[in-house]
Amino acid sequence: MSIEKNPVPGLYIHIPFCLSRCAYCDFYSITDTGLIEGYLHALFKEIDVYRDDFSTFDTVYLGGGTPSLLSLNQIETIMEKVHNVFSIQQDSEITMEVNPADLGLADLKRLRGQGINRINIGVQSLDERELILLGRRHNCNQALRAVEDALKAGFENIGIDLIYSLPGQTLSNWHNTLTKAISLNLSHLSCYELEIKPCTPLGCRCENKELPVHSQDNLREFFMSTSEILEDSGYIHYEISNFAKGMEKASRHNRKYWDHTPYLGLGPSAHSFKENSRWWNHESLAEYVHDLDNAKPPVSASEMLGTEELLMEAWFLGLRTKRGIDLKVFQQHYGCDLMKEKGPALKELAEAGLIIIERGFVRPTRSGMAVCDALALI
Repeated sequence: MSIEKNPVPGLYIHIPFCLSRCAYCDFYSITDTGLIEGYLHALFKEIDVYRDDFSTFDTVYLGGGTPSLLSLNQIETIMEKVHNVFSIQQDSEITMEVNPADLGLADLKRLRGQGINRINIGVQSLDERELILLGRRHNCNQALRAVEDALKAGFENIGIDLIYSLPGQTLSNWHNTLTKAISLNLSHLSCYELEIKPCTPLGCRCENKELPVHSQDNLREFFMSTSEILEDSGYIHYEISNFAKGMEKASRHNRKYWDHTPYLGLGPSAHSFKENSRWWNHESLAEYVHDLDNAKPPVSASEMLGTEELLMEAWFLGLRTKRGIDLKVFQQHYGCDLMKEKGPALKELAEAGLIIIERGFVRPTRSGMAVCDALALI
């Protein structure tokens, strides 16, 4: 974990609309697109709420939900409002998530002209049967076409999301998807282990034994082989689920979440963090709009983090990243000498091949990343 002096915050905007709910997803979203205009009016009010608390950003991330459901005019209006209220640095990374079924070449060119310089495409799989299982509304051809169109539109920083360890998925199936993804030669791949959430359609099917779930040994094999295959193909495994063709292509915005850089989250269910305070918005569009209509910040709850809590988060988050934890910086920031406090345990982890201690850093190995949650408990 690296802790900068006066780091520049990041801005996240949650756009909570989807045409349909994917079978595995438990993020907050709604399917009534008739509510978009009301959401935008509320969003612009929320932007004004924070004009004096946050002044400058060097990353902007439009996530969801499905941001690409909004019209290009609506996206442009959001970006104009953001630029009018805040200072967005000239070299900022500005990302938008898109569904492969939504945008064509002309749309992507226009987005590029609006200042969006990084696209993250929600591919999830390059196997037709798996896309159906996940409840995605695109097919493989649409996914590949979206990548091709993004390249033609001039995007040099393109990422795709992929999910592995689906019920019934074999390593061979997954490796086929990885091989296809590698052939696209994109700058960024996010590869997530499927989390089976109990209240989702997919979770219910697994609970009812309609679908098989993977053992911990299988999950470890998926993780380890993913890392090995992608690193052998020139990607840096810089965070537990993220791979980049060089650190200059790593997600600058997401890295803020892993090193206690401040960030502002706007929109229903969005989270924010500044100094030792964290707060989050209502997970309800109706409550979100109601509060802003009544000149109230749409905050559902908040918490103040003490030094011990920040320390534990820094330790946990640092072990998720290839860079690991800078021992000197950690001690300066949190007043804890890790080698003194945890020396014997760290030595045991190093001997077990789970971490490397070198040049003032504690870094997880590939095997350590596979069990990073357990590492953080020492």
